[in-house]
Amino acid sequence: MIKKIISLAVASVMMTSPVIVNAGANDKAPTNAKEFSVFMANNHGFTKDYVEQALNKAQKRQSILDAMSRPAEGKDWYEYRPIFLKSKRIKQGAKFWQEHLATLERAEKEFQVPAEVIVAIIGVETYYGRIQGSYPVIDAISTLAFHYPKRAKFFASELEQYFILAREQGWSLDKHKGSYAGAMGMGQFIPSSYRHYAVDFDGDKQINLFSNPVDAIGSVANYFHKHKWMLGEPVAEYLPNLDKALSTKFHNNKLKPKFTTQTLKDAGVEFTSIAEKDPKAGVYHFKQKDSVDNWVGFHNFYVITRYNRSPMYAMAVHQLSQEIKAEYQAQLAEQQKSPETSE
Repeated sequence: MIKKIISLAVASVMMTSPVIVNAGANDKAPTNAKEFSVFMANNHGFTKDYVEQALNKAQKRQSILDAMSRPAEGKDWYEYRPIFLKSKRIKQGAKFWQEHLATLERAEKEFQVPAEVIVAIIGVETYYGRIQGSYPVIDAISTLAFHYPKRAKFFASELEQYFILAREQGWSLDKHKGSYAGAMGMGQFIPSSYRHYAVDFDGDKQINLFSNPVDAIGSVANYFHKHKWMLGEPVAEYLPNLDKALSTKFHNNKLKPKFTTQTLKDAGVEFTSIAEKDPKAGVYHFKQKDSVDNWVGFHNFYVITRYNRSPMYAMAVHQLSQEIKAEYQAQLAEQQKSPETSE
């Protein structure tokens, strides 16, 4: 899965952090351009001149550094939710589902990840592929690797992965554009995630997350599968009447649920969802203008945060997925009406 700060209606690709985990990356890549060139030559067989020329051509972009300082996740929930839970995004999600029904059914069956979650991720990240970012990926990642000390190690590792990815895929380094954090394609995968989770889901011997929705759907599903999504298990449930003391006591201030459903119920937290495969759960807080919404989040809620390390992101994806599913079912029901019924 990667800001208006340009316009709250602008793409989610500019509103979310990049797909997170730099799988297999090793944080040994230097955060100095000259040292990086030597590192890539010594460790991955690139010529030093090739790397130096690519980095010299890449531009440092101040707008990228500015964007890193104001992520949408810095907003409160009542400001964050409306960015994604819009009628148009919901309807377009249902349309995307209908257009790619066979692929989504196959992905759900093969990877055991529900279609509505796959669609919601692509909807949140790039508005179903429409807005994938405008920064050359090489510019974005090199800017952050060499000019953003706070996360320089992470992005130097991603720059390493991007050079390898481009070689594997036969791309020129300046071919693709993405988010300000270097996330790419319909699902906004950073280079390490592209290398480790992207799949050739249509069997054409290419992995294209930019203009091939089949590969994008399969890759998002594979990402969730690899992070242990449990089909049929709950994601989250709203707790409208939770006692303040219980809300405080069982507040999950980490991403991973740290209590059990039985512990919560024994203490008086009331919810109806049943988590059979993994009974871990916790209470998550979402700030409204004058109050706090309480939700119990389960294992699958945590899995969504593996795509973007934010409970608000996970909740936005969950709620959007449910709205898309309802709209999709409503559209199907309308289409199935007989002419007599619809008159």
